[in-house]
Amino acid sequence: MNTQPIGIFDSGVGGTSIWKEIHALLPFENTLYLADSKNAPYGTQSEKKIIDLSIKNTQFLVDKGCKIIVVACNTATTNAIAALRAQFKIPIIGIEPAIKPAALKTQTKAVGILATKGTLSSALFHQTTDLYASGITIIERIGEGLVQLIESGNIESDEMTALLKQYTQPMVESNIDYLVLGCTHYPYLIPQLIKLLPKNVNIIDSGMAVAKHTKATLESNNLINTQIISSKNIFYINTKNTQTMASLLGEHRKVDYLDF
Repeated sequence: MNTQPIGIFDSGVGGTSIWKEIHALLPFENTLYLADSKNAPYGTQSEKKIIDLSIKNTQFLVDKGCKIIVVACNTATTNAIAALRAQFKIPIIGIEPAIKPAALKTQTKAVGILATKGTLSSALFHQTTDLYASGITIIERIGEGLVQLIESGNIESDEMTALLKQYTQPMVESNIDYLVLGCTHYPYLIPQLIKLLPKNVNIIDSGMAVAKHTKATLESNNLINTQIISSKNIFYINTKNTQTMASLLGEHRKVDYLDF
């Protein structure tokens, strides 16, 4: 079973940012990535719809023999992780905005969070914020339109720049020194954000933490692949736009269309 793949899903191509961190840390692990771009972004869906989609995605990966599931989507994690863990018996890793490290490190006591509506409105997000961000000013902004632009390959567009300015300016005016990216699509915007934000603002996401948690979970469950051979990495997307995902992955990775 140790050679079985790590299953990863997201509401689109953004979770490839998580896949990159996992692959860098665990290069010999086989992986299977499912991009549900047809239903992106999850952040605008109802809680029931998010849970139903997450169960469907997880069942697909389980049927493909995955030994562990990584929910590479903040919205799916914050809305559906409990339902997934109740239904499936294999380890399931979730992802949440990195509020805790930002709250612990901030010097200005002001932290910005850019995320989807589905994440910011979830009970799990508010529980985490209440637990770790007491006494910290949290400036939340819904990144409306960002996921769609990333999915369509318009990361460097004027429209993207205008939206990022609109969402981050109130945070800068509130003297943030940490910006938490609460969507796995958003790490692809870091180059633009660096140009827009003051030099004292640190940008933080959850990718490396998820990779480390995945490795620790594999080790504790004796699921690490001990074969030191090139890994097999399969990528599926359920829209015809395979080019955007392939360009984000780089290294001439092959992305297959899946009618799912």
